[in-house]
Amino acid sequence: MSARNLVGGNLNNLWRPLEAHLSLANSASMASIAAACRLSSRAVTRQLRRDVQSRGYRNSAANLAAQNFTMPALSPTMTEGNIATWKVKEGDSFVAGDVLLEIETDKASMDVEAQDDGIVAKIIKGDGAKGIAVGARIGVLAESGDDISSLEIPAEETAQAEAPKEQEAPKEQQPAKAEAKEESAEPAAEVAAPSGKNTREYPLLPSVAHLIHEHGIAESDVAKIKRTGPKNQLLKGDILAYLGQISKTYPKELAGRVEKLSHLDLSNIKIAPPKEAPKKAAPAPAAEPVEQDIQVALPISMAAALEVQARIERELGTHLPLSTFIARAADFANDDLPRSKNAKPSQDELFNDILGLNTVGGSYGVRGNFLPQITALPPTAMATVPRVRTVKQNVDVLDFLTGKVRSTAPKRIPATPLPGPAATTNIFSVSVPEGDERQGRVFLERVKEILEEEPGSLVL
Repeated sequence: MSARNLVGGNLNNLWRPLEAHLSLANSASMASIAAACRLSSRAVTRQLRRDVQSRGYRNSAANLAAQNFTMPALSPTMTEGNIATWKVKEGDSFVAGDVLLEIETDKASMDVEAQDDGIVAKIIKGDGAKGIAVGARIGVLAESGDDISSLEIPAEETAQAEAPKEQEAPKEQQPAKAEAKEESAEPAAEVAAPSGKNTREYPLLPSVAHLIHEHGIAESDVAKIKRTGPKNQLLKGDILAYLGQISKTYPKELAGRVEKLSHLDLSNIKIAPPKEAPKKAAPAPAAEPVEQDIQVALPISMAAALEVQARIERELGTHLPLSTFIARAADFANDDLPRSKNAKPSQDELFNDILGLNTVGGSYGVRGNFLPQITALPPTAMATVPRVRTVKQNVDVLDFLTGKVRSTAPKRIPATPLPGPAATTNIFSVSVPEGDERQGRVFLERVKEILEEEPGSLVL
């Protein structure tokens, strides 16, 4: 019976209740008719679904063939792994995302999840299996709904690859054939390499698997494709070369360039020439000699200045230090000194020379800036100088007016000795540039003349 007849018969059987409902439409409202129609449509749909499921209708054909489940590569560097435990048993069903087993490596333990729905048909490597190479069969999986008892268990792929290796051993012991035969055999080897070399050691890369399924390349043809990847791995370029989209020699050339660039090429390195000796620096020019100042000294007596100092203090009650006498004497002595040999004429002097006043060549008329220094003192330099000071009595005004207090002369108390140049001779000196000794000597002679002969003029 066809599906169409089945569906038609079911519809006829289900339509009869609907006619009974429609016979009551004259006495029922339109709302009741609509509700009856909805109820009948749901009943038809449920009945049709049950009939289809009970009679085994499917939207896809059953595969009826099991598939090998191999040890997956959980990292790019993984070569083998250990099975810690299976999370499912033979005959158990699973869905995509369920954990099938736990795999241990020397670095970590990871769970392997199912990519599609299916059934565990057979477990080849049980719990605790050690040293299982990547790509080796560890179990057999079937699709959901398949009868495991009637499925054919496929043979292991690696077993077919070991057979050619056993046959190659006797061939290697045979003597080599002529060179002509070897040359004629090389092109054939490029097209279809021995199965032992093309044995898959690692899972296909996603890009390679996509190309294979996109172009519908059979598994038997994939085994014939020449592999140029590391450790005999099939690359995307190998598939493109097989399809004729790129040159067949391009994958090999590319692999050669990558291999060459992976190592540091030192063939073009040249030894650097020795560095030149550093040039000797030119000797620095000799520094110009610095002119040293010359000390001009002259002995000067301070006896006359001390007498004037004592007389002023005695008569006026005012004390003038000797530094005041020396400073005023130096100020008078700096006027109208001889011109320095290194001095240049000023603008005013040059102008006067143009007018014929002849002041440029004059020997005097320069203001000096000398300040004498006492560079050496005899042991008796610190001598006591008699000094008198008056003491006033505090008198009450009322006592003075009533005559109770007599007026008396102020008492004089000798003053304490003060340090300073003694009455003996002292050495006064000034520093002058070389060639200006005459200017310094004239200055000191004037200071001596004022301090020894006219110290009283310094007080006026």
